[in-house]
Amino acid sequence: MVLVVGGTGLIGRAVVARLREEGATAIPASRNAADGIVVDARDPESVTAAINAVLQRYARLDALVVTAAPSARTLDATRHADPEQVLDAIDTKAMSFLRLANAALPSMTGAGYGRIVGVSGQNALLTGNVTGSVRNAALILTAKNLADTVAGSGVTINTVSPGIVSHTPEAEVEPGRPGESSPDQIADLVAFLVSPRAGGISGESIAIGHRVRGVTSM
Repeated sequence: MVLVVGGTGLIGRAVVARLREEGATAIPASRNAADGIVVDARDPESVTAAINAVLQRYARLDALVVTAAPSARTLDATRHADPEQVLDAIDTKAMSFLRLANAALPSMTGAGYGRIVGVSGQNALLTGNVTGSVRNAALILTAKNLADTVAGSGVTINTVSPGIVSHTPEAEVEPGRPGESSPDQIADLVAFLVSPRAGGISGESIAIGHRVRGVTSM
């Protein structure tokens, strides 16, 4: 059973569809999920209630995918270094991931199996927009810390970092820029990471759409 938070958004819908094609029970969750789980990832009580509802209904939670954050293109570029916007973006993306992961981990570690994947972004690798960079970097670092905490438990935690997401991604990758990717391409990678086949991968941040051209990171 896979809970996809942000499952009614552009990437989330593709993830839900891909997982269902694979035969998984994939449940979308969002603040307005008509056919799934209602959750506000910024509200700790809502997060706890959502995870408890899943466990009561399905008696298990095999995987959690968190895509619940607005596109970087929705951020106010004129306020990119405004502390209030930066803090709000961190709460919406990184802290929402942390709340959800913390709520899901007890059942996963108790079962000795679980997969958690957060969707970050390659803005973490770029300067020029404090909000975009910091919110994604915070998510990646949060996931890595959690992955180390549960190492050896049977639970894996990873992040996926696309550049620009488009239904018709450009093949060309410009110097100093990440490559583009489609929702379906992201969903394919997420589906692999939440599968039993990916048990040896944890604590990783995986770029999709080509990692920033001309830049190395260790």
